[in-house]
Amino acid sequence: MESIVNKGEKFVVAEAVVYSTQAVVSKTIVKKDTGNVTLFAFDQGEGLSEHTAPFDALVNVLDGKVEITLGGQPHLLEAGEAIIMPAGIPHAVKAVERFKMMLVMIKS
Repeated sequence: MESIVNKGEKFVVAEAVVYSTQAVVSKTIVKKDTGNVTLFAFDQGEGLSEHTAPFDALVNVLDGKVEITLGGQPHLLEAGEAIIMPAGIPHAVKAVERFKMMLVMIKS
């Protein structure tokens, strides 16, 4: 898989993924057997339904506002804030307003 950024060159994280009307856009910038780094842009009202993942995942909000529900408890996050979603705990994502995030998942 070809990365959307060039290794060894600086880039603006929040500009590396763009919003699309009534959609969720994702761009993987690092993909390894041991983990991934993926950028997401959610239009307002878009989200991901409740699910679980087998690994911890760090969500770093780059722009906008999101409600992340972990184990039934809602958390409102804004640009500059982050949360770790623990492995095996049901979680969901809902864009309060359009927002961008960087998701870092470490598999080992």
